[in-house]
Amino acid sequence: MEGLVNNLVTYVWRLWENKSLHELIDPVIREESKRDEVIRYIHIGLLCVQENSAERPTMSRIHQMLTTSSITLDVPLPPGFLFRNGPESNPLAQRLEPGEPTSMSFACSLDEATITDVSPR
Repeated sequence: MEGLVNNLVTYVWRLWENKSLHELIDPVIREESKRDEVIRYIHIGLLCVQENSAERPTMSRIHQMLTTSSITLDVPLPPGFLFRNGPESNPLAQRLEPGEPTSMSFACSLDEATITDVSPR
């Protein structure tokens, strides 16, 4: 996976987008039947961290999804806490001319409740 990953939710979301959730699963349990079950649990987890809380399943719905494999799961929307790295996520870096060197690293969260600017001491 290219670039740094700042948290587990971001890492799992990127695997989801790349259709490579199997990379998250321990090789010991990668056999087909267990792999499908683990991927379903990860899918349910992504539904629980969607940015819009109205889109998240209720606890009773989560219980149904966990105990009834015949329930079709919705496609998750991006999580509420997702880090994006690179100049495209940095409003200051966007003002730089293309090819202009910068030593600035910037990580931002889409979670409006928490805004963290990470910089060296």
